[in-house]
Amino acid sequence: MFFPLFLRNAEFLSKFAEFLIISSGIYSIDFAIFHDWVVESTDELISFCMTYVPGLCSNLQFTTATKTLLSTGADMDVSEIINFLRCLNAPIRLYCDVYIAYCTNIHPAESWQETFDALKNHALKVKDILEGESPLLSPFPLAPRLSARAAAELLEGENLAEFQQWCNTHHCRVFTINGFPFGAFHNTRVKEQVYRPDWTERSRLDYTLNLFRILAPFIGVGEQGSVSSLPGSFKAFAADEKQIFAHLIECADFIENLSVSQGCDFHLGLEPEPLGHFENTSETIAFFARLFAAAPNPEVVRRRIGVNYDTCHFALEYDDCVSSLNALREAGIRISKVHLSAALALDPHDEDAINALRAFDEPTYLHQVLLRQSHGEITRFADLPEFFAADAAIWRDAEEARVHFHIPLDADPRAPLRSTRDHAQHLLAYAQMHPDFCQHYEIETYTWGILPDGMQRPIEQHLAAEYRWVLQHISS
Repeated sequence: MFFPLFLRNAEFLSKFAEFLIISSGIYSIDFAIFHDWVVESTDELISFCMTYVPGLCSNLQFTTATKTLLSTGADMDVSEIINFLRCLNAPIRLYCDVYIAYCTNIHPAESWQETFDALKNHALKVKDILEGESPLLSPFPLAPRLSARAAAELLEGENLAEFQQWCNTHHCRVFTINGFPFGAFHNTRVKEQVYRPDWTERSRLDYTLNLFRILAPFIGVGEQGSVSSLPGSFKAFAADEKQIFAHLIECADFIENLSVSQGCDFHLGLEPEPLGHFENTSETIAFFARLFAAAPNPEVVRRRIGVNYDTCHFALEYDDCVSSLNALREAGIRISKVHLSAALALDPHDEDAINALRAFDEPTYLHQVLLRQSHGEITRFADLPEFFAADAAIWRDAEEARVHFHIPLDADPRAPLRSTRDHAQHLLAYAQMHPDFCQHYEIETYTWGILPDGMQRPIEQHLAAEYRWVLQHISS
């Protein structure tokens, strides 16, 4: 179907009306109003919609969507146009199919039974608390974290079929899986071991393929399914990048075949993190350039492997959110999924802030510290003890310190500590202006169990509050 600068196609107009009626469930439109209608301008289309489709918001996002349709319609078939127009039923939709879930890595669970129990005992309670608050939560999206053990157990016997049935019964849906932590993630020393096995090892590849096998039956024709993973390795491991590439390329081929056979769009997101094999925007772009160059079919890798953009991690690197996202996309790197989270920030010259930070020094996770100097250079510390023990001379010209400790999106730490949640706010504002850049969002404050007492809340209330913060900023 061809569209010149102005829309003059009756079939499209009928599909437009059909879409509005079906998708919203609240509009009543007479198809006859489309007969012999000719649109001469963007403004006329917007005016028409405002007149005949009560409830549409005449705002910047709607205008942007309409202009995009007019300018790109020549390359879109009917199904693509209908999918694009799903943006028009409410601003909260971000002009595309968006899924938001909390990651279940907040719950201690290593076996499949423990993971399933966490979904039953916690996820359903969060679902009940938020019932009716947003169309994005119906059916209730789930983002399970599955260890290698849990994944293997879920693939045994009838476990996966039973889980599917449970999801159907409770009106839940799985659209993504967190596959970063391979092994134990709670109640033990995790630290840099969370990177083992890394992508140089066959066991990491096999584990990731299992996660896609688990995800596959939950994803319908034309829908997306994602898995997130570590950024190749940990810098201190000095990993063999050629082996990383070999396993990632094999993974991309598997995902491509699965996508084609099932008529879906599956993709893997590698999650940059401080001191990871690649950790900031420039390192990520360079890594993917090398990966694409190493691939026999780079387009398959581009389609199937991208970035899991964690707002906590990129804030830690002092990367500007909009500049980072634009640079990644301009480099042809897919944004597979977004992790919505926040880090700690403080003035390193404030003795009260340093003392307050000591309450966050705990033995489970790696809490990298990035110290920005007045001239822009960043000094990195692998963990809080190294930061506290550093020579005072290192801090002399420092402007700010940021600490890898995930804190709730909706709650500030006690002053003089502060949050980097503005990075998440900037990302959600970016999503309003670039609705096609990513469909999968995951709230990931896995540190609930180790937060200082002053930030502790009952876990379901904690999760519901973070959801509400995200939903508010998505629709604002």
